Amino acid sequence: MGFTLSNQQQLLSKMATGNGHGENSPYFDGWKAYDSDPFHVTKNPNGVIQMGLAENEMCFDLIQEWVLNNPEASICTAAGVNEFKDIAIFQDYHGLPEFRNAVANFMGRVRGNRVTFDADRIVMSGGATGAHETIAFCLADPGDAFLVPVPYYPGFDRDLGWRTGVQLIPVACDSSNNFKVTRAALEAAYEKAQKANIRVKGLLITNPSNPLGTVLDRDTLRSLVTFINEKKIHLVCDEIYAATVFSQPSFISIAEIIEEDIECNRNLIHIVYSLSKDMGFPGFRVGIVYSYNDDVVNCARKMSSFGLVSTQTQHLIASMLSDNEFVERFIAQSAKRLKARHMRFTMELAQVGTSCLKSNGGLFVWMDLRRLLKEQTFEAEMVLWHTIIHEVKLNVSPGSSFHCPEPGWFRVCFANMDDKTMEIALSRIRNFVAQYKEPIAPRKNNRYWQSNLRLSFQSRRMDDIMMSPCMMSPHSPIPQSPLVRAT
Repeated sequence: MGFTLSNQQQLLSKMATGNGHGENSPYFDGWKAYDSDPFHVTKNPNGVIQMGLAENEMCFDLIQEWVLNNPEASICTAAGVNEFKDIAIFQDYHGLPEFRNAVANFMGRVRGNRVTFDADRIVMSGGATGAHETIAFCLADPGDAFLVPVPYYPGFDRDLGWRTGVQLIPVACDSSNNFKVTRAALEAAYEKAQKANIRVKGLLITNPSNPLGTVLDRDTLRSLVTFINEKKIHLVCDEIYAATVFSQPSFISIAEIIEEDIECNRNLIHIVYSLSKDMGFPGFRVGIVYSYNDDVVNCARKMSSFGLVSTQTQHLIASMLSDNEFVERFIAQSAKRLKARHMRFTMELAQVGTSCLKSNGGLFVWMDLRRLLKEQTFEAEMVLWHTIIHEVKLNVSPGSSFHCPEPGWFRVCFANMDDKTMEIALSRIRNFVAQYKEPIAPRKNNRYWQSNLRLSFQSRRMDDIMMSPCMMSPHSPIPQSPLVRAT
């Protein structure tokens, strides 16, 4: 007798067969649409343009130029082959000293050299994904929770919770104050958890924000530090977009705040960093845990054995980031190019009456399409989203996948394409907005959107969706799919 699918699944763990990864959501329909019909300027000009991927491809010419001029940085070239054996057999979990020093110095430069970082507190991880899971493992037990202001990166549900059992509790933020987190909202979320007998172990913030592209001001950061100190909970600061800030106000790291004359238990402060966004190296899987807590550093270093950065990559990164002239040029050019792309994109949208949340960082904009909704519901948002993907042929990300409490917002990535592709994408948006003067109504004969609405919203209120630990992660465990790159 052969095994059925259910028989086979019974041989696996509940975690392996559960939906903790978050792939079972209509969010992936956009990725599947792109995967099956990817745009190419000549080979497939009518295909889907990928605008759901937060990749930074604005300065790859500078990277390529440096690599060509520094062949010895790689141990897989004739110029660097003499280093091959020593690098290939190195396996200290602390990482190459030159790598940790270079990353610590780069983190300081990105923050305007207003603060310094200790290389001995640099702990490696397999990208920011692994860094977040490591932090969750170190700080919380299964069933414990982190507060997270909404909207937030969908992958956090998976990164912090899938294998650790940690919960995420949303902190209510809305467009009335440009989605700024307030002390009142923090208190309300904390009290709600207390009443539900959920132990809150920390507060997770992203600065600059994904998906908003905004930075936290000094007063807000000081308020957050005061809050976590009073509650005796941890503060985890995701700062992976630190070098993507391209205009005022400038980025302020939590590292700067705790250097001020402010009462703060440093053992509660932790930073997650990566080179995936600032340098555009998501494939190198360079993630960093930087903690001011010695016990967390020691535990995280033990955990790093599950997701070390290869020594070949460490060696190359150390060489590149130790080139001060290159680093300064790269940071300046990246900001200049991101600013120009952001300005071009938002100005074009404004000309057709489409606004975005005012932002000055990140690789995306938070686009407001509420006026195109037939009604202010998440069902209507899904209908609009389906139209954009399958008729306009743009893969943008619906706000509900970021746990946004208001329907009609979309994250649109603009830094992962060349100028020609961006112009085509803008043209499609202009034509779409001009064509649909009236809100978009559901098409009753469209089985596609109907089935997806049943999948996503059947007998589920928004409170349930917001509290779900596995809501709409943009990553897929399927190796052959580009979904694994989603951020």
